[in-house]
Amino acid sequence: MKPYVKFGLLTAVIIGTLAWLAVGGISETKSYYKEVAELKKMGDDVYTKRLRVAGDVAEGSVQRSGSEVRFLLKQNDLTIPVLYDSMDPLPDTFKGGAQAVAHGKMGRDGVFHANKIDAKCASKYEAKPGQKYQPPGQTAPPASDTKASF
Repeated sequence: MKPYVKFGLLTAVIIGTLAWLAVGGISETKSYYKEVAELKKMGDDVYTKRLRVAGDVAEGSVQRSGSEVRFLLKQNDLTIPVLYDSMDPLPDTFKGGAQAVAHGKMGRDGVFHANKIDAKCASKYEAKPGQKYQPPGQTAPPASDTKASF
């Protein structure tokens, strides 16, 4: 066999292996973003896919027991129980009424088993009535600087 044929075969094997690893890695780490209402409509697919479920944390539903946190995600009149069991701390903004995204898988027990929680408190980022929102650390310019002078 000629050297350039051996080199070509070796190159093809390496490229094929890298492509196979890339496709396998993507399929294992992809997750589907769903809201509570969409989750209820997925049927049996809900048990086989990694999901990110968005909703509001129901007021008064957060129960802590050691490293476990149980709560309800709600959207309109629909709710879904969530179990978060991880050594990672919950975000500071995680509380009743906050918007949250739970990352994980739906269990056959009807509980969403989350391994990561993202949360934000919408009121923390809203402007006060009658004012424009200013990012933290920035101040609004004085009123005299808002008009252009020619």
